[in-house]
Amino acid sequence: MIVKVCGMCNSENLTDLIQLDVDWVGMIFYDGSSRHIEADETAAENLRLLKISDFGIKKVGVFVNATKDTILQKVKSYNLNYVQLHGQETPEDCQVLQQSNLSIIKAFALDEHFDFERLNEYAPYCDYFLFDTKGKLPGGNGVTFNWGLLDKYKLDVPFLLSGGIGLDQLTALKTFTHPQLIGIDLNSQFETSPGIKNIEKLKLFIDAFRSKTIQI
Repeated sequence: MIVKVCGMCNSENLTDLIQLDVDWVGMIFYDGSSRHIEADETAAENLRLLKISDFGIKKVGVFVNATKDTILQKVKSYNLNYVQLHGQETPEDCQVLQQSNLSIIKAFALDEHFDFERLNEYAPYCDYFLFDTKGKLPGGNGVTFNWGLLDKYKLDVPFLLSGGIGLDQLTALKTFTHPQLIGIDLNSQFETSPGIKNIEKLKLFIDAFRSKTIQI
């Protein structure tokens, strides 16, 4: 099961994080986010140079309605493995990026009114979906959605579960199953401040999540 920790924007914090059993690290390239990786140029440069691939960890760049040129530039500069689209990007946008040999994660904000049929148009151009909670922000709202809604999801594209996942959700995660669930996305529930993760709390969660029984 993939464990992704998103919203990293401090090199020292990331250096501590990569000692944990983490698979993917998310970096946000959206200036409307309090976790914008390039808000501090020095910090961004330190993150860019940090070779987390040496630890078997992949980089995910998170974008919100960014242009193709911007995305391609960041992919090259930061050596990103995946592009996560967290805005109103269309299936055609995903197709264009896929044709540029990019691996695509398309995020969708879910509530009781979400139309799962719309995913049919995206499926051919996405490697993964990410299901998050619908809220005021494109992501990082810090609350969970009703995972029972995913009973309506019948496509073959694997997905990551996101939205306010923290220690309180461990028991529910142990019992939640779906044939296309491939991983979880962690962010705001583990922060001491925007973009700074509580490493001890993350270790506690990840160790318990990876184990067969919950021990916290």
